[in-house]
Amino acid sequence: MVTKVCFTVDTECTIGGAFRDPALLPVGEQALWCMVAGRSEGLGFVLESLASHQLTATFFLETQHAHYFRRSPMRAAAHRIAADGHEVQLHTHPCWSVFQHADWRSRCSATARLDDFYGMEIATSVALIRDGQARFAEWGLPTPTVFRSGNLQHDDVLYQALAHCGIMTSSNIGMGIFDSGDARYRLYSGQHIRHGVLEMPVLSFSDRHAWQPGRLKSLTIAGTSFTETRALLLAAEQAGMHQVVVLTHPSEFVRKDNDQFSVTRRHQVNQRRLQRLCQFLAENRERFPCVGMAQAAQAAPSPALCATPHNTLLQTRPMHSLLRQATNLLYDRLGSAALGW
Repeated sequence: MVTKVCFTVDTECTIGGAFRDPALLPVGEQALWCMVAGRSEGLGFVLESLASHQLTATFFLETQHAHYFRRSPMRAAAHRIAADGHEVQLHTHPCWSVFQHADWRSRCSATARLDDFYGMEIATSVALIRDGQARFAEWGLPTPTVFRSGNLQHDDVLYQALAHCGIMTSSNIGMGIFDSGDARYRLYSGQHIRHGVLEMPVLSFSDRHAWQPGRLKSLTIAGTSFTETRALLLAAEQAGMHQVVVLTHPSEFVRKDNDQFSVTRRHQVNQRRLQRLCQFLAENRERFPCVGMAQAAQAAPSPALCATPHNTLLQTRPMHSLLRQATNLLYDRLGSAALGW
């Protein structure tokens, strides 16, 4: 049995600090492309890295930003992604919907839960998902069949809403990022059926230290060294996992001095991690084929097996964690990418 790798890219604009500072505005194209000296070190870098190794990924496109950007910067990006042969699927950050209201600034109080799917009424969740489906149609994109919530926020109601909207595959869970507190959704890996929806969580693992209990982390490029990622893939293969889901964002491949992306530089460590992962996957295609989320869903076990699945929590080695932390510290302080862990 092979272990499929679903490399997923949450592709989104940014509020840019506008909710806390009236002088700031949301950021569109620069948050996507992350231009540095005339070169895209964000989305462009990701697409070039995948293309050079002939790998396929899933790009979750955020759509609610169109309530602010009347001419969406995502449309052109979406068609570039699709033209490169990647899946485009639906991603939603509810906070952008506040821009439908003329008094949006007054609605952005410190206590407002503007970006929470957790605790949201089903009618509101359904409306957000429907809006995203309509946006895909407006942009001339294939109807999305897979959904990812903003900040990986989820609860039982969200899965009911997805089923109501006919989206029967999701990747809403990353236990190292958000925990709903519901034991039914404490999912670290594998494939799981909730209200008829196939959930394929971002892989979460225990980041062990010699002097303290392990903490939960989710498998991201920015938060996981290549050494750790490779070890996790090998452990997943040994455990018989059908797939591993990896998460990243285009903006993680640059260092920015402020929320407005007005000054950016290449993030050499994160870029090196992605390049090394792409090379590893290209060299091990038969063992770790890189596939889109929809394709992985089509090859998932029967609903009966997914209803009582394995939910394996993998662990990393303490030394790998220490090396990653040391690399991050050195790079943050010295700007050196000499260590490529």
